Amino acid sequence: MLISAENSSLLVVDVQDKLLHHVHDWQALLRNVIWLVKVARRIGVPVMASEQFPKGLGATNVDLANELPGGAIVEKVHFSCGAAQCLPGLPGSDRSQIVVCGMETHVCVLQTAIELQEQGKTVFVVGDVVGSRSPLDKALALERMRDHGVQIVSREMVAFEWLRKAGTPLFKEISMEFLR
Repeated sequence: MLISAENSSLLVVDVQDKLLHHVHDWQALLRNVIWLVKVARRIGVPVMASEQFPKGLGATNVDLANELPGGAIVEKVHFSCGAAQCLPGLPGSDRSQIVVCGMETHVCVLQTAIELQEQGKTVFVVGDVVGSRSPLDKALALERMRDHGVQIVSREMVAFEWLRKAGTPLFKEISMEFLR
């Protein structure tokens, strides 16, 4: 199954500064998350985000928060957005496909992806747009999610599937700005 711009939304999980700077290769992770959010918004894919216990872990990274639409961030204390039931009411939460990025891969991303899959969503985790403090934890989590039927994709796979074809003004715009 391909990712459809009309049937999917993007979920950014817990990219919060107090933990972000401890994640392996955090600068690349943040760049990739912002890139994916910008592409989604340009194509018209709804974007939503979660914050894990912001009283303790702080708010979403300010550079990322500036790219998110108003009202797109929800707080949670459960590790999983699915268990927390925090997504209903957010833009795009009713769509059948959820593209997931963020951190930490082996905790909140994994639990969210597996539970959303169990709730009947088709879940795509963007392997180059998730991170953990330990590369081993990230690798094991991606393997476990794949074993549970979650599809592991790359950010360019997501962009090209959302676009679906070349030769359109939108493809040219996205290609020139994001796919150089």
